[in-house]
Amino acid sequence: MSYLPFRRIALPLLLALLLALPLAATANASAQTLTPTPPSAGAQTAPANPADPLAPQRPTLTPLTMPTLSAGQLELVKLEGEFSDSVAKGGGAAFASWFADDGVTLQNGKPPVQGRAAIAAGATWNPRDYQLTWYAEGAQMGPSNDTGFTWGHYDATTFDAAGHPKTLAGRYITFWKKVGGKWKVALDASADEAPIGAECCVVPKP
Repeated sequence: MSYLPFRRIALPLLLALLLALPLAATANASAQTLTPTPPSAGAQTAPANPADPLAPQRPTLTPLTMPTLSAGQLELVKLEGEFSDSVAKGGGAAFASWFADDGVTLQNGKPPVQGRAAIAAGATWNPRDYQLTWYAEGAQMGPSNDTGFTWGHYDATTFDAAGHPKTLAGRYITFWKKVGGKWKVALDASADEAPIGAECCVVPKP
């Protein structure tokens, strides 16, 4: 593919963005981590792409598996799931359709893409060639209930000429806002998955 996955951004820039947003600094809207119940303890999982039995499995967060979720968190988690399902089926066109007119995407080594029209112009992938799926692991609703964000895990899968899949995994964050009473994506950004164990400190051999 000639484009980079949309869900990739340098982590320092993402952290700076979070610290600058009033929503993240609101004292009376505390965030909770949505740690899925392991399958052995009763949590359900659903395939990221039901048509592909080999697709990564994602936890299904519900009041039964996570009874401590607030109504606002449940609303955002459900919204994020609908966003992911839509993109898994519809590809880039579906991805762009969820954004506000002034929405923004951030990618590694790229300038920000500002505006839904510009996002749509770059999000042209076909879901048969590129699969982008994700699920929420945390959420926070703003005090006015018209802004919020979710964060979680994503998988971006491409296929080589022989049809062999290659998957990149990472963390995402989606900022939501209501526009005319409907939820729209205000900003989409992400970071690479953390290294496993001591891989972060291994010095490459010459």
